[in-house]
Amino acid sequence: MTLVYPFDDAATARAVVGEDGTLVAWNVGAQRLLGWSPAEVVGRPAANLLVSGGEETPDGPVGGRWDGTLTLCHRDGTAVSVWLLAHHQHSSDGGPGHWLVVTPLDPGGPRSPDDPLGTAVLTQSPCAVAVYDEQLRLRRVNDAMADVIGLPEERIQGLRLSEIGGKRQSEELEEHLLEVLTTGRAKDVQTYMRTGGEDSAHAWLARMAPITDPAGRVRGVCLAAHDFTDNFLARERLQLVNEASVRIGTTLDVTRTAQELADVCIPALADFVSVDLLDPQENGEPPATLTAPVELRRAAHQSVDPGNPLAVVKPGHSEVYPATSPQADSLMAGRTITATVASGRLDQWLNWNRTRGERVKEYGVHSTMSVPIRARGQTLGVAVLTRYRRPDPFTPDDVLLAEEITTRAGICIDNARRFSRERETALALQRSLLPRSLPRTAAVEAASRYLPAARAGVGGDWFDVIPLSGMRVAMVVGDVVGHGIQASATMGRLRTAVRTLADIDLAPDELLTHLDDLVVRLSAEAGGEGSPGEVGATCLYAVYDPVSRRCTLARAGHPAPVMLTPGGPARQVDLPAGPPLGLGGLPFESAELALPEGTVLSLFTDGLIESRERDVDASHALLCEALAAPSDSLEESCDRMLHALLPAGGSTDDVALLLARTLGLPASQVATWDIPADPSLVAPVRKQVVQQLGRWDLSEASFTAELVTSELVTNAIRYGARPIRLRLIHDATTLICEVSDTNHTAPHLRRAKTWDEGGRGLLLVAQLTQRWGSRHTADGKTIWAEIGLLDLE
Repeated sequence: MTLVYPFDDAATARAVVGEDGTLVAWNVGAQRLLGWSPAEVVGRPAANLLVSGGEETPDGPVGGRWDGTLTLCHRDGTAVSVWLLAHHQHSSDGGPGHWLVVTPLDPGGPRSPDDPLGTAVLTQSPCAVAVYDEQLRLRRVNDAMADVIGLPEERIQGLRLSEIGGKRQSEELEEHLLEVLTTGRAKDVQTYMRTGGEDSAHAWLARMAPITDPAGRVRGVCLAAHDFTDNFLARERLQLVNEASVRIGTTLDVTRTAQELADVCIPALADFVSVDLLDPQENGEPPATLTAPVELRRAAHQSVDPGNPLAVVKPGHSEVYPATSPQADSLMAGRTITATVASGRLDQWLNWNRTRGERVKEYGVHSTMSVPIRARGQTLGVAVLTRYRRPDPFTPDDVLLAEEITTRAGICIDNARRFSRERETALALQRSLLPRSLPRTAAVEAASRYLPAARAGVGGDWFDVIPLSGMRVAMVVGDVVGHGIQASATMGRLRTAVRTLADIDLAPDELLTHLDDLVVRLSAEAGGEGSPGEVGATCLYAVYDPVSRRCTLARAGHPAPVMLTPGGPARQVDLPAGPPLGLGGLPFESAELALPEGTVLSLFTDGLIESRERDVDASHALLCEALAAPSDSLEESCDRMLHALLPAGGSTDDVALLLARTLGLPASQVATWDIPADPSLVAPVRKQVVQQLGRWDLSEASFTAELVTSELVTNAIRYGARPIRLRLIHDATTLICEVSDTNHTAPHLRRAKTWDEGGRGLLLVAQLTQRWGSRHTADGKTIWAEIGLLDLE
């Protein structure tokens, strides 16, 4: 970087020599010193300026800087003995570097006893002080500053700060000096650098102030440097620990957490970091005892440059480490171990794999630290930190910092593993409680999907298709509040309750009322005495009758279904919302719809439509669009809807989806008779049933159907109330006999005693049919029995 100054730059002789020894720059001061113009020397070997037989040059440069006295050739042929200061500078674009060679021509020492520049330096001050004149040339330094620079005052007087330091930070400090000189305002600057008189980098607070004469004119700048390395490093370590607490453990994923540990340590603590973990045992816990050799799996690594030869083991691959490796050495010792070239341990560590060790040595690795990763008394793995670009080895403070960070990471990794085990257990429980397959019914064709949450864990979403009497079918979708095993267990209890309540043919609103009472009791049990628990759920329950092609629905705080009728658009069903389950004491309302055959009902949980990227209305629009798209099957429609509404990384909540396409039972498969309340007419009714079965080609079921019809009709005439109606329904596998009356009292199966005249009819019905039962209707009850046609063949 070259600065433009408002004053003469000829007080320093300055030249730039390329790596090949060719002069590439020659300033006015150099021409003033030796008489050669830039055109005469630039592009020619710098060695041409040396006088043969002159003083020998000192040994090679140390730390990128060289100084010494050389005898140079003046243009007029005379020999000039000159003290030179040379800095090696790297190219900013990665090309070859160069040497900056300077020497002062006008040291500019004190001119008079009252010279403000001469009296400003506090020679006895422990603080490093330097004074620069109006041209930012060094006038005076005290002993402390001379020690920091590593050169005596008489050698560097007249040089600018950038010429004395020769580093990028030196140029930046000189910019600040120029600002103080031109504005007359003091300034404090912090920098971290290695000066010529130091073995390692230090943090400096440079306090710059203008120097004025009695008239108030700025005559120079005073720079006082304060070493605050300890405070600087402590602040850096504290910042790194704070950064680690924020960046490590953002997810409950083991691999992601290990990568976050490696990322945090680069480049603040090391140049290369590898994280290797022990594989958990069958019970999920890491091995109780460790013996060498030890097998570890690479979880993550990070480097300041991707081509580092230490990154030969790919993430996910395992490798066996012997006792002489840094991984096994620290794991066996149970503590952090550091190794350097000087200690000899590093050579031992690198030679466990000779081929790889040679490559690492060529790369310049000089210091390694191996830190066991532990959590809750268990050893999970090891992190190995390596330095090759940073020149300083690991210090005891670095060890403490690395242990603090790995301890935090270890807890996060252990939490992630425990969560993974819990999630797998909950998912296994969830899938075992959900239906493995949907039943084939004459009422609907159905398809379903269940997707657990991507991050929050398994929740309590469920779905079900339940065959009911009279060829009807119930469809249910529910969502339990919360995630994890508890939510899955609650879901299983509610699903069982729904199937039990559906088996007694309750209306949708009545079923939800009973289910609400159950949730209230579960919540009270979970909370204990005096405090309600946190059990809650939503539910949608629908019953479809393929004979009447009508569907009755009710919901408890659940999203309304979406309906697609043949030839029509997809739309949301207008259905009373109802309160969520668990509030208690609030009513539920049902709605009845006429559904043409081929109508597709979409029942789902809120995880499908709730998203941070869009509102619910936009999600409903996408859902309707996906449902209305042409499709070969309901399975394809399910996949399309999930793809349209869920992000690529998965939903943040569980998703349950149930699609059902309604079927209709033709009128030719249903026969209905109104029965007068006369016992003498039972025989003609049996005859009509036999004739109807003959028309349906179901004569093989006539004997059983006669007995069942006779018993049910006789009971209705004796104990029921008019009107009485008999209905026969059949499909390919089942014949259903239903007798309805307006009496709400339902019969019960009992075992008749030896001398009882009655009580054997329903027992006979139960023995001859697949199943039988009763259901209450708005104006009475219906007794039904199912006869399996396949069993009669």
